[in-house]
Amino acid sequence: MAESYVEKLSFTLLDAITDKEPVVQEQVCSALCSLGEARPREMLRACNEYLRQHDKLAQPYRALILRAMEMVLSSHIHQLDKDTASILILLASSEMTRTKGLDCDWQRAASSVLVAVGKRFINQVMEEVLGRFQPGVLPHCSVLQTLASLSVSNAFGMVPFLPSILSTMLPMLGMAKQDALRVVFCCALQHFSESTLEYLANLDQAPDPTVRRDAFAADIFSAYDILFHHWLQSRDAKLRLAVVAALGPMSHLLPSEKLEEQLPRLLPGVLSLYKKHAETFHVSKSLGQILEAAVSVGSRTLEVQLDALLATLHTQICVPVESSSPLVMSSQKEVLRCFTVLACCLPDRLLAFLLPRLDTSSERLRVGTLQILRHLINSAAAQMEVKKPFILSAMRLPLLDTNNKVKRAVVQVISAMAHHGYLEQPGGEVMIEYIVQQCALPPEQEPEKPGPDGEDLAAADSVRAVSVRTLYLVSTTVDRMSDVLWPYLMEFLVPVPFTEALTPLCRSLVHLALKRQEAGADAFLVQLEAHATLPSPYAVTTRLLVVSSHPYLGDRRGAASLRLLGVMRQSIHPLLAQPWETAIPLLLEHLEAHTEETLSLQEWEEKLLMFLRDTLAVVSDDTWTCQLSLEMRKQLPSYNRVPQEKNFLYKCLGTALAAAASREVVRKSLQELLGAASYQQQAEHEGLASCFGICATAHLEDTLTQLEDFIRSDVLRKSSGIFSIFKDRGEQELEKVKSALILCYGHVAARAPHELVLAKVESEVLRNMFQCFSTKDPALKLCLVQSLCMVSQAICSSVQASSFCFSRKAELVAQMMEFIRAEPLDSLRTPLRKKAMLACTHLVSLEPALEEQARADMIRGCLHSVMALVPQPDREDGGSQEPLYQDTVRALEDLLAGLLQRDMTPRGLQIMVEHLSPWIKSPKGHERARALGLSTRLLRHFRQHLHVSALVPFHNLGLLVGLFSPRCADLCPATRQQAVDCVYTLLYLQLGHEGFSRDYRDDVAERLLGLKDGLVHPDPATLFHTCHSVAQIIAKRLPPDQLISLLLTMFEGLGDPDKNCSRAATVMINCLLKERGSALLEKVPEIVSVLRSKLQETQGEHILPAAQHGLYLLASQHCAAVVSSLLGSPLPFDSHTCALWRALAVQPSLTTQVLELLLEKMSRDVPFKESRAFLLGSSPHRVATLLPLVATCALYEVLSAPASGTAVLELYPQLLVALLLRVSCTVGVQLPRNLQVKERRNTGTAPARSLEPCSSAVDALQALLLRGGSQDVAQCMQLEGGWELLRTSAGHEEGVTRLASAMARCAGPRLPLVVKALVCTQNSLYEIQRVTSTAFLAELLSSNVVNDLMLLESLLDNLAARQKDSSTSVRRLVLRGLANVASGSPDKVRAHGPQLLTAMISGLDDRDDPHGLVALEAMMGLARLLDLVAPWDLRLVLLHTVIRIRPFFDSEKVEFREASIRLFGHLNKACHGDCEEVFLEQVVGGLVPLLLHLQDPQAPVASACRFALCMCVPNLECEELAATFHKHLQEGRSLHFGEFLNSTCKHLMHHFPDLLGRLVSTNLFYFKSTLEEVRAAAPMLTGFLVLHAEPEQQPQVDLEQLIAALQLLLRDPAPGVREKSAETLGRLVKFA
Repeated sequence: MAESYVEKLSFTLLDAITDKEPVVQEQVCSALCSLGEARPREMLRACNEYLRQHDKLAQPYRALILRAMEMVLSSHIHQLDKDTASILILLASSEMTRTKGLDCDWQRAASSVLVAVGKRFINQVMEEVLGRFQPGVLPHCSVLQTLASLSVSNAFGMVPFLPSILSTMLPMLGMAKQDALRVVFCCALQHFSESTLEYLANLDQAPDPTVRRDAFAADIFSAYDILFHHWLQSRDAKLRLAVVAALGPMSHLLPSEKLEEQLPRLLPGVLSLYKKHAETFHVSKSLGQILEAAVSVGSRTLEVQLDALLATLHTQICVPVESSSPLVMSSQKEVLRCFTVLACCLPDRLLAFLLPRLDTSSERLRVGTLQILRHLINSAAAQMEVKKPFILSAMRLPLLDTNNKVKRAVVQVISAMAHHGYLEQPGGEVMIEYIVQQCALPPEQEPEKPGPDGEDLAAADSVRAVSVRTLYLVSTTVDRMSDVLWPYLMEFLVPVPFTEALTPLCRSLVHLALKRQEAGADAFLVQLEAHATLPSPYAVTTRLLVVSSHPYLGDRRGAASLRLLGVMRQSIHPLLAQPWETAIPLLLEHLEAHTEETLSLQEWEEKLLMFLRDTLAVVSDDTWTCQLSLEMRKQLPSYNRVPQEKNFLYKCLGTALAAAASREVVRKSLQELLGAASYQQQAEHEGLASCFGICATAHLEDTLTQLEDFIRSDVLRKSSGIFSIFKDRGEQELEKVKSALILCYGHVAARAPHELVLAKVESEVLRNMFQCFSTKDPALKLCLVQSLCMVSQAICSSVQASSFCFSRKAELVAQMMEFIRAEPLDSLRTPLRKKAMLACTHLVSLEPALEEQARADMIRGCLHSVMALVPQPDREDGGSQEPLYQDTVRALEDLLAGLLQRDMTPRGLQIMVEHLSPWIKSPKGHERARALGLSTRLLRHFRQHLHVSALVPFHNLGLLVGLFSPRCADLCPATRQQAVDCVYTLLYLQLGHEGFSRDYRDDVAERLLGLKDGLVHPDPATLFHTCHSVAQIIAKRLPPDQLISLLLTMFEGLGDPDKNCSRAATVMINCLLKERGSALLEKVPEIVSVLRSKLQETQGEHILPAAQHGLYLLASQHCAAVVSSLLGSPLPFDSHTCALWRALAVQPSLTTQVLELLLEKMSRDVPFKESRAFLLGSSPHRVATLLPLVATCALYEVLSAPASGTAVLELYPQLLVALLLRVSCTVGVQLPRNLQVKERRNTGTAPARSLEPCSSAVDALQALLLRGGSQDVAQCMQLEGGWELLRTSAGHEEGVTRLASAMARCAGPRLPLVVKALVCTQNSLYEIQRVTSTAFLAELLSSNVVNDLMLLESLLDNLAARQKDSSTSVRRLVLRGLANVASGSPDKVRAHGPQLLTAMISGLDDRDDPHGLVALEAMMGLARLLDLVAPWDLRLVLLHTVIRIRPFFDSEKVEFREASIRLFGHLNKACHGDCEEVFLEQVVGGLVPLLLHLQDPQAPVASACRFALCMCVPNLECEELAATFHKHLQEGRSLHFGEFLNSTCKHLMHHFPDLLGRLVSTNLFYFKSTLEEVRAAAPMLTGFLVLHAEPEQQPQVDLEQLIAALQLLLRDPAPGVREKSAETLGRLVKFA
């Protein structure tokens, strides 16, 4: 029975092996393996039988079966009996040799079966295989492959058979004519040889330790003879590779004399294959094995063949590698291994061959040779030890190579040399220097033209990177190199060509120095002066300090240089050890705290110069200082190509000269600097001038003397003599010399002691500066202005400046203004304006004072030069002129503030503002913005420096406020804020003139600052509201006598070219008149008339408030007439009509009348009329009637007015119900045709609101809530999307529900009156209105507020009365409302339980609902009520309910499946601890569908199943099952269905074994489910049940029926279903 059952299972699975899906095929194989795990013998015999019965089964499927058999055999070979093994051997042998085809999956699978059996039954397998391996008959290819595989998998078992196999095989070699068969013979011989060598290498573990190499020598030689002399000559590439692969291991088994005899022919034969094959791995590997064999026997043939070997192998290394595949890389390694073998026996000849090839024209040969050399240095160190000098000498030639690939290879060789002691030999320094040279290659530099493939550029980058890594690794990891590199690497610090290598050099030197420091101080100290080749301490200090000035260049060489200075401090000077130990870490910390973007280079240079000054002060040795300055001068030419670093070196030199005591050294140094300076470089002027300026801090007389001597020389003479060193300089170069000299004077004046400068400023400094200035060259002008600025600033900074009379002041100011006026207004290219204004700023503060006209001209000229500048976009080079512009504006501000400071009176302020006034009113926005910004800063300056000695009137306050305040509405946000600042400052100036102290804070004026943010917002309403607030503040603080002038100024502002400012003036005028005068009441008719006429024009929106006020007066007397007139306005309302409607909401009593009239108009007519299209048979559509539509739009406008709030509160319930029902009866209603045309015309103009009837009603309802104090309700609706839902037919009901919910949460006290009004509408003729009212009332029951307001009973009665409504929607909503009691008033459910349950059961049985929606609502309602009703009430309906909902478990509709399953869970929950037997039967019956629907494609259904199962499990009273459900079925946790189902079935079968049959039979029903996921889950459930069932439970299951059902599933269209079915079939072996 068992065997036939396993056989049936096996045959069922084997029938499915032909499935088209690979995943199903794999699962079938896995199922077969599962059968084999349990019953290997039966499964293997079944497979054997199946293959014999299905003789015509296609080869791929036979291969799958054989592979499954092989997998079972591999893991259960020790359970295999001899008889079964014999059967399998015969089957596999037959399958393997069934066709004469070669190398197919089927034959390989059969061979694998034999190999698997052979691991235990080697003798039986060999008996069968050797039976098909008869002498004189060529065997099947698979027989040979099997023998070869057996020798690999079971060498100890196979080697004893090899002598007989070889004796049989040898005659066959001559018979094999097909190349494919010969390949198989070669592979077999290769594996035989390898297994023999393995056997011989492990004789101590072998079963027969007497086996010797000689036993195979003769046969192997015979085979070798055929393979080498005959087959190797074949044209077939595969055969040649197979032959050479076999010759390698065979060579180790050849007799020594035979190998020696064959080598002269063998080696050339193998070498020749390199020319015939692209992939040479097998050739190289075999060659290496042959060479090892030859060396092992001490062959002398290698010496004869060496040249050919080396030439061929060298070519293989040098050949370009076009692929990075593992096979190609392995071939390279094998070739290098050959070189290692040769190096061990013939090192001299090998080097004699390699080293000359370093001098060849071929790049590939040079690179390949270097690669081999590096390999030999590493792999044959012992043999190369005595060859070190020879190799070092030969390496000098590649050092001259410029090819990047060669360079990289050279660096790699040098790296290998360093590890093996080569660089310690004489000549090693050359190699180190080469590495440093490569480190100095700039990354962007490309020494040679790149190749077409761009390889050279990549190589250039890699050469430097490899060199940097190599230098650091050699310095830090090779201990023997420490004495070689230290202090030799210091020689490369100062020379300019090694600049790019400074960072790696410094890092290496720091590491070496620290290592020597650890060894002892004596070893660490380096006497730099004692080594002629090492740089001096002055050179090292200068070099490292200068390159640190730009610390992020060259891979952050600044930090590296400073660290090296730190470790060498005692070698620089003994006194610097302690100071530098503290100072340098601080500098490094500063660098680490910044990035290249955040570091201020000016601040960093100052820190370095301070470090230098402190160093010179510590040393305090004039000789040392002079030597340092001399070294700095020597290094200046080295930095010609890096002007930034050269400028810093100039500053360092100036610092050193300032610290020098020797005046002779200072004079000589300055003289040489002037003579040697590169004046053509504009960037060098600043450096030279800085040097002179710093030097002048201590040597002013000598500095001025040297400058004057230089000027008096022939330098500045146009016709220079023949002896002049500047005789070749032309006019242009002379101008550059003059520029530098003028700049020098400026820096000298700025940095030298000011009291000393004051005495020489006119006699020497200015005289010599103007002597140099005689041209209009822009650069020279800029230098002059910059220097004059420095000079004037120096004069002002002097203590004696107040008593100094500057006679040339007017002349210099006039010169500056001439420069400023000459500057173009279309762009800001140079800082000349800024510097000239700065000079004027300092000059105006000096005596004598400027004349009034000159002062006015200067103000006008400077203002025009800056204000009229055309705004410039970013320059073409990507830089922005913004910083230069800001600096220029600040310079202008400082100048005007300085002028204002000399006349700090209201008159002086007015004069300054009068100069600014044309720019403040300019039609150009950028000019206004500049003027307001400047005015703001000037007013602040005036306030900060205001000193009122007596109470004097600020007589021009109104004029100034009137000028600035309308600018609060300027188009530019910044200008608006600046206008507020101006008004703010003016008000405080008035307070100051009234006697208040400067620190007094006025609460009213301070409110201006809070209004600034409102001016940024572009919304005009917000903007003008803020302007109104500004006017209110002005009105409160303006003196009465200033009101007239303020109003007159503002009336002038009405004609402002900026319309925003004009409107702001109107707002402010109205505010001022309202706050400060009663004249407005007398002039209202005139103002209303004027503003109403303006309404018809495109501009003048600022008069609209006046028109609204007039309309309000009119409506107060004739409300009905005004409303009727406005209702006659055409739709859609224009903006003026809307504004007029809103004007009617000014006064509450008037608003109430208007709202009542509009409600009456809205309800007077029917909401829509039926209209049928002209086509016969077309369905009618609804068209809105006009009067209710107009009234609705008007209601929206009135309700939108903020002032309507009081009236809205009074009519809130009537308005809410009327508008809600208006919304419901306009859903889907169309506009009249004439209005549709208007709506389409307005589409392109983007009207503010839609005219669509339903949308207009929704907007009015929304406005009502906002105005009626129900903002929270409106906000909730907005956040929840309720407004959009109300507008659509599909979402209207949900929108009403959300509105009711929001009302209950946020507007509870208003509900009684709303409910009262709404109940009256439930008998409406319109079904949609009944649905709306029912939905609203039903949702109210979900809130506890109805209980608090005592509305519960009335609402329940009202809804119960609608249970028989003709509308299905109403009946459904009634059930929803009744169920909502569970949420809103749970404590009342028990009291009304029978009524509620009766209603729900009635809903389940509703026969008038074709779609079952009422039943669905009833199920969801019951789920909510069950936990709250009395147990006895529930018990009466429990069984009926379960039976009624059970069919919905498998409904095609998702919502029905979810609701019924969730209700089933609630029913189980309600029965916990009191479950009757009959209900328990229903629980057990529901387990299968619940488990399967966990895989439901719809997530809500799967979630409901989780809940229902968790509720069911307590009724089953199984703790293990409950724990499993709790672990896997938690909400929010991903479910591993297979793991869960496995655990569930395990516990079910353990605790309820008698349920197996019932569960399996129920599960069979779902084999036909329409859901693919459920169909796949069903066989899984069966499989796991069977897996965990005890064998004695087998009678419960109808295996025939089950297997038949699974067979049908194996033909299911879904691959996943077929896969699971196959898996389950594999588990049915449990019942075998």
